[in-house]
Amino acid sequence: MMGSQYLLTCVCFWLPLVSFTISVASQKSTTGPGNVIEGNVFINGTTSIGRIDDDFVCATLDWWPPEKCDYGTCSWGRDSLLNLLTLELRTLIVYIAAFSPLKIRLGGTLQDRVIYERTGNGQPCSPFVKNNSEFLGFSQGCLPMSRWDELSVFFKKAGAVVVFGLNELSGKTVDSQGSAVGAWNSSNAESLIRYTVNKGYNIIHGWELGNELSGNGIGARVSADQYASDISSLQNVVQNIYAGFKVKPQIVAPGGFFDATWFTDFIKKTPKSLQVVSHHIYNLGPGVDDHLIEKILDPSSLDSTSQTFSSLQSILKNSGTQAVAWVGEAGGAYNSGHNLVTNAFVFSFWYLDQLGMASSFDTKTYCRQTLVGGNYGLLNTSTFAPNPDYYSALLWHRLMGNKVLSTRFSGTNKIRAYAHCSKKTKGITLLLINLDGNTTVQVRVSTENNSGGTKNSSMHEIQIPRTRFATMLRVRGSKRVNDTRKEYHLTAKDGDLHSQTILLNGKILNIDSSGLIPPLIPIDVNQLDPIIVAPFSIVFAQIPYIKFSACN
Repeated sequence: MMGSQYLLTCVCFWLPLVSFTISVASQKSTTGPGNVIEGNVFINGTTSIGRIDDDFVCATLDWWPPEKCDYGTCSWGRDSLLNLLTLELRTLIVYIAAFSPLKIRLGGTLQDRVIYERTGNGQPCSPFVKNNSEFLGFSQGCLPMSRWDELSVFFKKAGAVVVFGLNELSGKTVDSQGSAVGAWNSSNAESLIRYTVNKGYNIIHGWELGNELSGNGIGARVSADQYASDISSLQNVVQNIYAGFKVKPQIVAPGGFFDATWFTDFIKKTPKSLQVVSHHIYNLGPGVDDHLIEKILDPSSLDSTSQTFSSLQSILKNSGTQAVAWVGEAGGAYNSGHNLVTNAFVFSFWYLDQLGMASSFDTKTYCRQTLVGGNYGLLNTSTFAPNPDYYSALLWHRLMGNKVLSTRFSGTNKIRAYAHCSKKTKGITLLLINLDGNTTVQVRVSTENNSGGTKNSSMHEIQIPRTRFATMLRVRGSKRVNDTRKEYHLTAKDGDLHSQTILLNGKILNIDSSGLIPPLIPIDVNQLDPIIVAPFSIVFAQIPYIKFSACN
């Protein structure tokens, strides 16, 4: 102990005399051409600024049939809740089970056109049919109970928890101005909920009412007053059917685009009947936009949703409700996304930035549109093989813990930085996203105290002289100096942002012949070395030697 103290004292004595940046030869494979600059990430570990669910990462499955087409392209295939085949469901189990559990939201635009089969009533249960003269361009569709049985058994085997989106337009009429008038008719939804409980399907985490009917709505809209009344009706149905259950499903709504006035009014009127306030995000515009990549790589474009998160957080805090915020659906670019953009490596910049931003505003769950289907699935629509965002989501799920830490970065606005207490291990995990294709950034980490000042949190922040003494320090110094961190560097194959192949620490991630997910193996890096963030790359750094009171 005395020797270690002496060595550290000597380090402090020598530092003012001579210094230089330690070489990081072991990480050359993660760097690229162009400029090399330094940056600093500052983390306040005194207290957490948010807390996410253990199953923060969520994905959706939609109702769109094969006939759903956008801009002349039909990208959904047979990936609808009504069309997925038994063989395909078995393939999905592996990818869902890897999250253990994965929260899955069942819904989308057509959920307000779905009725649920009632056994024994003799009424036909027909699928959606394309009809441009009808509301939302499709006829009413029906969920057969045999299909619900199949899906329920599948979700249970996969270890998924389900948020089911119910039809809020049941019993309503939509006038020529798009206003949905009348009270919600709960009878059909009640039959589905009761059937689910009677069959012992304990997969339901929440019942969500309506899809994109808040504010101005998409296709139709419901007033905040009427929506609040309908939510109260749903709460009564759930409380009645689940009477005697120790844990009851949550009530989720409105599953629409954020409108501050509408949401404020709605939340104030549902103080006890609503547990989750859900909203949707498609901030990049239509999938046909040829400038999607420019938007994804633009910091100001990425920041565009911060006001939504901030406003909703403020409304919840000031309303007295116990409800929490979720992103119930987010595909970035609406109308099914854009092939080789929203299902390619470049979209991980947007997606992981969204996860980081949402969590920093105390959002509890973030549901990606979709698990499979359209051009923005975590899985390939045809082969079900993981797209790059699947691996990004899995790394987030495994590394980023519940507690969110205040984080800021200086040096360039092209680095996005987020930090959480690590998941199931000591220390913190730092996420760094480099939006610059020509600049490598050498990142050092500092911590902030209560007064806003900074201090070194680990020896890799200090520039140490390359002398015999420094070498001796590495060999004989304290355990703190010899600590290592684990790094996960994500890059695109051949540097192509449109690539659907992702590399982890220079190695391609591919499922094996049995369909198993490859191991996500980090590299060990000495804490004396800066974190090297290559051009157009993403880095998760799991740092055990930074210990914060917020993480205790």
